[in-house]
Amino acid sequence: MFGNTREEILEIEKLKNLVDKNKLPRHIAIIMDGNGRWAKKRFLPRTAGHKEGVERVKEIVKACGNLGIEYLTLYAFSTENWARPKDEVDTLMKLLVEYLRKELDTLHRNNVKIKVLGNIERLPDLPKSEIVRAIEKTKNNKKLILNIALNYGSRDEIIEAVKNIVHDVKYNKIDVEEINKEIFKKYLYTGDQPDPDLLIRTSGEQRVSNFLLYQIAYSEFYFTDTLWPDFKEEHLYKAILEYQKRERRFGKI
Repeated sequence: MFGNTREEILEIEKLKNLVDKNKLPRHIAIIMDGNGRWAKKRFLPRTAGHKEGVERVKEIVKACGNLGIEYLTLYAFSTENWARPKDEVDTLMKLLVEYLRKELDTLHRNNVKIKVLGNIERLPDLPKSEIVRAIEKTKNNKKLILNIALNYGSRDEIIEAVKNIVHDVKYNKIDVEEINKEIFKKYLYTGDQPDPDLLIRTSGEQRVSNFLLYQIAYSEFYFTDTLWPDFKEEHLYKAILEYQKRERRFGKI
């Protein structure tokens, strides 16, 4: 909360204290959108928005850990993002490396486990090696599972799951009649993790953009006009408070 006035700090604490710790979402997923628009509004290059966005990642990961959220999934780089200008893609990869190098020890100290959703084979060698190092170092941590969706597309994830199921049926690892929702779910990147209870999208857009399509079947959606670089700790609490007002029926009465 560095840089906040005393009044702002008190307001943040007030919001945090309003959150019912007994009704927390186990899994929060966030589509971090609006970095480019944030920069444009300030007559800055888009890369400035991405750099500020990394600061919000640090803040939100810390807030989730302190609050007791078990799983946090961040949509960092989609399969479609490769179509962006090369210098922007290069900046995003550089920021990923910087984030992991600067924050890995802190994340590890705070018992955060890093997982990656997506196919990292297409990533450049340096970010790929840093990701592998981060996954290995934090593999036994248990307080907060931090899923970073990198080179991720949900349709690709589902197609890959189907291919792996077909392979396992072919080689008699599973029987086709045994396939159900629970078995199918285990072939997804999220494996045995619970589905997101709350999906947050920043920047005012109201779509899911090929993100966790199978997993968010019964998630609560929270859309906010706030751009990702402006989405701070207090905005997270507001999203959770809105979630806690809702009745989750899962199709029941």
